[in-house]
Amino acid sequence: MEIAASAPGVAKDATDQTFMTDVVEASMTAPVIVDFWAPWCGPCKQLGPVLEKVVSHAGGKVSLVKVDIDKSPMVAQQMRIQSIPAVYAFDKGRPVDAFMGALPESQIKAFVERLVGGPVESAVEAAIEQARTALENGDAQTAGALLNEVLKQEPENIAALAGLAQVFLAAGETAQARAMLDRLPADATRDPAVAAAVSAVDLAEQSADAGDTAALHQAVEADPDNHEARFDLAMALFGGNRHREAAEELLELYRRDRDWNDGAARSQLVKFFEAWGPMHDLTVDIRRRLSTLMFR
Repeated sequence: MEIAASAPGVAKDATDQTFMTDVVEASMTAPVIVDFWAPWCGPCKQLGPVLEKVVSHAGGKVSLVKVDIDKSPMVAQQMRIQSIPAVYAFDKGRPVDAFMGALPESQIKAFVERLVGGPVESAVEAAIEQARTALENGDAQTAGALLNEVLKQEPENIAALAGLAQVFLAAGETAQARAMLDRLPADATRDPAVAAAVSAVDLAEQSADAGDTAALHQAVEADPDNHEARFDLAMALFGGNRHREAAEELLELYRRDRDWNDGAARSQLVKFFEAWGPMHDLTVDIRRRLSTLMFR
């Protein structure tokens, strides 16, 4: 699958003389976003590329026009521009929305989506979502192919790197999954997809050292208060993709001694939740049952 790069030269420059044609008349056909800026404005330089990126993902449903207020003071005065960057959306010949300052990409995307009346998604975002769906359906090969195409275009894309770590995990290649996560910046764990991948790799590494499931079962049956054996059993079960059974053992450990090993049962369940994702059926069920135990 080839992923097309964003088209260059998205923005068009307008002046006092061309504003009526480039913006007002053009907006009669399709919405036009106007970026009022100046070369000396630092936030303008931050905003411009993000605006161009989001508009390029809109598939021609909206166009972008830039107005240098130093070169086009009449338009800036007519629009009562008092500070920059200032962004106005025109539709059917009149301004319909606006914002001031250098907003984050998510808010700019929401601004454009309101204007075009639908989602704005890049080919890269679409590929990552397709890969996520493929992985959830057990098709790690397709997911890996899609994510590798994304990384060819955007080598530092954190969602793609996290997704590929999950692909390696699905193939039982924990070391490669860890290597993929090592490419991520330190603050990337704020992204839910990255946090999930990190927890999943941590758990896989712990599971590998947990021991033999049958022997651990015997140890727990012989002494139900052998908390270490029960904890290791939970990790061994998790490593064998017996996730519900693993969670049940941790719930039982928490019920028996919530403070054991500095609350290890609860901490490990939280890692399970991160690895599964907040909306996973197991997360919803086990989190509810854990909460019941916590507030007894």
